[in-house]
Amino acid sequence: VAMPGGARRLYRRILLLHRALPAALRALGDRYVKEEFRKHKAAGPAEAQRFLREWEATLIQRQINEDKQNLREKTVYGIQLTEEKLNDFRDEQIGQLKELMDEATKPHKKLTVSKDSEHKT
Repeated sequence: VAMPGGARRLYRRILLLHRALPAALRALGDRYVKEEFRKHKAAGPAEAQRFLREWEATLIQRQINEDKQNLREKTVYGIQLTEEKLNDFRDEQIGQLKELMDEATKPHKKLTVSKDSEHKT
């Protein structure tokens, strides 16, 4: 069963929101979103609905954070996950979060993007 048609619209909105991120975080975020949506492309109806609900909630939270940042003029990335929310995650998802955290907290590398879209460090 394919994911509902709203998935493509949500996917585009997330990638559009990523444009405001620094280049390295944008590349990381875009890659993560693409992998997650690809993995859930053929999810069953219940799982697809939950997946989309969670991403929609994440998108709304990001937009709220962005609005707050615009008011404060201080950039803060990410959201704090509650213990209740973490308990809902499968072991695989916890592993993905750990990988994402490790990648996002690596020492800063200089990232340049060439015209042919290849990333170089």
